[in-house]
Amino acid sequence: MSNTPDLFILAEHAELLKKLSEWDIAYHQNDAPVVDDATYDAAKKRALEIEALYPVLSKNGASTHVGAAVSSKFKSFQHSVPMLSISDVFDEAEVADWFNKLADKEVFIELKVDGVSYSARYENGVLVRGLTRGSGVAGEDITENLKTISDIPKQLSGDFPDVIEVRGEVYMLRDDFLKLNEIAAEKGDKSFANPRNAAAGSLRQLNPKITASRRLSAFGYTYGELSRRTWQTQSEYFDKLESWGFKTTRQWAHHANNMADIQAVYNEIMLQRADIPFDIDGLVIKVNDVDLQEKMGCRANSPRWEVAYKFPAARAITTLRDITVQVGRTGVLTPVAELEPINIGGVLVSRATLHNADEIKRLNIHIGDKVTVQRAGDVIPQIVGVAESTPDAEPFAFPDKCPVCGGAVVQESGQVARRCINTLGCPAQRIGELEHFVSRKGFDIDGLGTKQLELFISKGWITNAADIFTLISLHGDEIKRLEGFGDKSVSNLNASIEKARDIELHRFLFAIGIPEVGEVTAKILARAFGDLDSVRSAPSWKLKQIDGIGEVMADEIVSFFTDEHNNKVLDDLLSQVRVKSAAPIVEVADSPVAGKKIVLTGTLTNYTRDEAKEILERMGAKVQGSVSAKTDIVLAGADAGSKLTKANELGIQIWSEQDFDNLLNQK
Repeated sequence: MSNTPDLFILAEHAELLKKLSEWDIAYHQNDAPVVDDATYDAAKKRALEIEALYPVLSKNGASTHVGAAVSSKFKSFQHSVPMLSISDVFDEAEVADWFNKLADKEVFIELKVDGVSYSARYENGVLVRGLTRGSGVAGEDITENLKTISDIPKQLSGDFPDVIEVRGEVYMLRDDFLKLNEIAAEKGDKSFANPRNAAAGSLRQLNPKITASRRLSAFGYTYGELSRRTWQTQSEYFDKLESWGFKTTRQWAHHANNMADIQAVYNEIMLQRADIPFDIDGLVIKVNDVDLQEKMGCRANSPRWEVAYKFPAARAITTLRDITVQVGRTGVLTPVAELEPINIGGVLVSRATLHNADEIKRLNIHIGDKVTVQRAGDVIPQIVGVAESTPDAEPFAFPDKCPVCGGAVVQESGQVARRCINTLGCPAQRIGELEHFVSRKGFDIDGLGTKQLELFISKGWITNAADIFTLISLHGDEIKRLEGFGDKSVSNLNASIEKARDIELHRFLFAIGIPEVGEVTAKILARAFGDLDSVRSAPSWKLKQIDGIGEVMADEIVSFFTDEHNNKVLDDLLSQVRVKSAAPIVEVADSPVAGKKIVLTGTLTNYTRDEAKEILERMGAKVQGSVSAKTDIVLAGADAGSKLTKANELGIQIWSEQDFDNLLNQK
């Protein structure tokens, strides 16, 4: 086999890394997972398989990645000793493969608590700093938040090292989680999906008082930097933790010396899982001898001396009562399983996603069937199969009309999602589309945020984009009498709306929410056609000839402009606004920036970022978002950060704002 990956392998690996990065940010930074553990684990496992076959891809690959970058909301500090992740194994054979390579077969088995990792640094026994895992190299400063958790002592007791970083897991007991959601429901606040999200969201608060109001718990289980070590085994370290005032999972811990014992512990804990008062997603198996741990060392992102033996997702069997269809803000129709409510892992589940029509067909499920439901990773309930078919079960027919507006439902070639194409007229899409419509890169209307749009829509004053421009003339006096409004706010809103009546073509195309058409594509269309009528009447074959417009995108554009509902809304809108024709970009052959790749960073004094970008593009430059070896120039304003640092490292030409002014003043 060649050791050089082909283009298909390279593309698959790059796509896997992109997804893993996006999922890590959602999980670690935003405390809002978008996929279940099983999906994440499968993607990571495939990426690691590719890297094993082609080691050249392992540099900066899945095998070197830990967590996600720290959030800009928090101060951050470097970990004195990196907080690595643990390699996952999913079956007995994988555990045996790791275990059989050990020089010492005594292992210590702990619970893998499904919470959020922390590191607590103690100097002379006093808690001086608390950090999240973050990227593994640097973490977010949560010192004051950790001090609110009673399970994490502010002062160590007994005999302790002068310096030690105790590391462990912050979690929430299921009972405390259920009470938290009950309180949220009573207040009308958003509830948490599961205890892990609740713990992470509570711990990563800028206001420690919010953290203190939540009932968080914590275990200690390992350590980072320390000035001296007086224990020889992992089990002895648990003794030390408890003597210092920490709680551990010793109650469920086991020793083992062979694979039969390891598997017996796994089976025993699986049976106890529902009775353990907090969520776990597996076992952590560690070499017990700490000297041997240190000799075995670590890989790029995980220790060699421990593995996480993952449990399958929590499952249960219940009745599929019905299948309903939700319409999202982008028009995608998502079938949802309406279930006989059942408790899975301490959470009452009554609905589960079915993803799309193809998934229903694959599962071969019918309304009335007994189905197996899992909370994969205890995050998103999903149906994994039919447990028992019933004689009177009914097949489900996916609607060919939008269940909200009656608009046409399409499924583009090569795509699984079905979508309502009545983008501008469908109520289910209205809030999202109107938010997009009034955004800064669209019509840029100040004073029309989500709350205002929801209010005006609920009163029937805004039903489509065109209604925004008659809002004040028809309902201005009524708006003034609403709570939070007055003469000045209505006057300011009116001024913003009036200013927005004249709009550039590319911003108009972006604002109306054509699927697949973002800011860059809108500019490509504006430059290629010059005026709105030409874009609206452009045939698919002509669109596909334009550099940057692919087949799917071209079909989306044609579909959008040939939809009856969309055209009516557009005609109404055009009776209220004036769309400017696009000025063509003329590349100046002797311009210093013609064809150059330029990155903007920092804050300019005399230009907004968008203004500078537009000027450079009109002079023939290609403005990019990130610095690479192919970047020609970095235009750096005040407070330029990592992009400027990377540009200096790569020896890329740096321009100041004065250099930019000099360019514009050239005769």
